[in-house]
Amino acid sequence: MSAVNPPAAPTLREKIGQLFNVGFRGRTPAECELIARDLRELHLGGVIFFDQDMAGGTIDSGPRLRNIESPAQVKTLIAYLQAQARVPLLISVDQEGGRVNRLKPSYGFPPSISHQELGRLDQPTETYRHAAATAQTLAAVGFNFNLAPVVDLDANPNNPIIQGKGRSFSADPATVARHAAEFVRAHRAHGVLTCAKHFPGHGSAAGDTHLGLVDVTSTWHERELLPFQSLIAEGLCDAIMTAHVFHAQLDPVHPATLSPAIITGLLREKLGFDGVIISDDMEMKAISQHYGLEKSVPAAIAAGIDVLCFGNNLTYDPDIARKAIAILVSAVEDGQLTETRIDISYRRVLALKRRAGLIA
Repeated sequence: MSAVNPPAAPTLREKIGQLFNVGFRGRTPAECELIARDLRELHLGGVIFFDQDMAGGTIDSGPRLRNIESPAQVKTLIAYLQAQARVPLLISVDQEGGRVNRLKPSYGFPPSISHQELGRLDQPTETYRHAAATAQTLAAVGFNFNLAPVVDLDANPNNPIIQGKGRSFSADPATVARHAAEFVRAHRAHGVLTCAKHFPGHGSAAGDTHLGLVDVTSTWHERELLPFQSLIAEGLCDAIMTAHVFHAQLDPVHPATLSPAIITGLLREKLGFDGVIISDDMEMKAISQHYGLEKSVPAAIAAGIDVLCFGNNLTYDPDIARKAIAILVSAVEDGQLTETRIDISYRRVLALKRRAGLIA
């Protein structure tokens, strides 16, 4: 796909649309009329692929397929979606390896290895080799954004969503940083963007933010920042994803994704990161149960988030993007947010797309 220029004088709605990464249903162009409409009308900045439809019930053989059934099918679908967009899309997927693996061998993709296995092996050249194979697989079908690596520390043996799924390289920050750096370099070699997650650290948590509010006040340690700090210093952060964890000493009111103190104060100002910050799925219950769209969407942008992720898979709403964009437009129009704040994130998103060669 050749690089293009974004509109010279984008409208407020066009700029806001670029600040969304949205999940959708469908595996063929004919099944994707709703997301195609939103790409054309709402100017969404990106889409996220899942293999299983978690909100769609099950069939006899297991969960319903969502967007992925074969390499050829994925390649065709991505090309179709890109053709609907005025500004080329960030096409993202969670392809960490191991259990968090959307492109599975059962769909015809190569097998992958988990961060935990690579960390235990502790051979950075092997981490690079495996990550390069993942990046090649992604690039071959049209993905340009892997929502990985996980740089959370393996800090709590009872953590259900990080340790429990083998998603951390190590409990040692230097080991995590070393392997994450190789993961990023391997992806860059194949033209695929990456996203370090989950800031400010989810590894010490005892709960799962998919299911509800998770308080890490008594378990979190400042060393959980070190892998992020290392990657930022080395220029190896294309983007950073937030965690929905709550830490009363970092912010006594807000979870990280909605926290100006954590996103702007800690990540932007203290650690010096000026790239794209993307939220974890805004439909996780840690956010959706406690705040709802009307509060959480403007609060996240006010905190310093650049891209709001709506996986649209924990629950499914065909109009989720339209609703969330309308909330942001209203927040600007009523003075809750300034258009300058939108412009800052819009420029960061375009800079990321430029790095990927999507725009000139």
